[in-house]
Amino acid sequence: MLVDSPPEQRAEVAPAPPKRGALRATGLLVSVLILACVAVASIAIGAKELSLEQVWHGLFGASGTYSDTVVDERLSRTLLGLLAGSALGLAGAVLQALTRNPLADPGLLGINAGASAAVVSAITFLGVTSLSVYVWFAFLGAAAVGALVWFLGGSRGATPVRLALAGTALSAALYGYLQAVMIMDEAALGKMRFWTVGSLNSATDETLTQVLPFIAVGTLLALGLARPLNAMAMGDDTAKALGAHLGRTRALSMLAATVLCGAATAACGPIVFVGLMVPHVVRSFTGPDLRWILPYAAVLSPVLLLGADVLGRIVARPSELQVGIVTAIIGGPVFIFLVRRRRTAQL
Repeated sequence: MLVDSPPEQRAEVAPAPPKRGALRATGLLVSVLILACVAVASIAIGAKELSLEQVWHGLFGASGTYSDTVVDERLSRTLLGLLAGSALGLAGAVLQALTRNPLADPGLLGINAGASAAVVSAITFLGVTSLSVYVWFAFLGAAAVGALVWFLGGSRGATPVRLALAGTALSAALYGYLQAVMIMDEAALGKMRFWTVGSLNSATDETLTQVLPFIAVGTLLALGLARPLNAMAMGDDTAKALGAHLGRTRALSMLAATVLCGAATAACGPIVFVGLMVPHVVRSFTGPDLRWILPYAAVLSPVLLLGADVLGRIVARPSELQVGIVTAIIGGPVFIFLVRRRRTAQL
């Protein structure tokens, strides 16, 4: 019986057949190659047309020309897209496992709403104008709401339903507050209108330096939760029999999702659908094992985010569409398709 298994084997998941494991590994390698291609396209393609020679010179022989500056900005933007996309994908995968809802996303627990409310409060009441300061307020707002959702959800006795209900209620309240403040303060409305749609335009070396430590810690924490979340997917009683610590796993999952989504939202604004679509689609071909879902989500989510960013630059030349608008346009029909499917990918 499972209950009598040795402790070191209790949280183990049955290994995949060798052939299936090899296919998953090959697929992950192909996904990395696709990500590399999309990253190159993100650097080479933009609202301003540059030749490959100019792009190469800007990357490896920059001398301060205008085209070199454009390439440097695109490089920072691409790196931010890699970090934010990976963070949103991992956060979505963790939250879908935590809430046992295959259509959950980082906004379900109010993290996006907390970040947005903190930024608009800083602009309106503290006169904050610097993007580098926005990052910290957004992250603190996300962290505060994540902690409050955990408290309202019952702390150690938290259940997926309680967490989802607490997050939904807080999101509604915070977005109401957000709209009220922005309507009453035209200056705040003007400063917030670009940040709230979600954009990679904020990419600078300073922004990357600020969010990188949080995303790195959140990534390691999320990857380390794969086995206990696998056990919890089989039900609380079975997870306990397998040696999983339910309260600790849920608390660490909330922490990982808050850190990842908070950092991404702080740097780029609330970008929707990335954390919902990619983990859900990944689960349809990897199966329910989070040891594969999480790496795939970390690789393929930046593919979607950077691809949407490149598309936004192409369709609106010489201007551009913000990436949050493009992901919403793509994500809306995809979400409807996922909801209407007879058989969604099971957790």
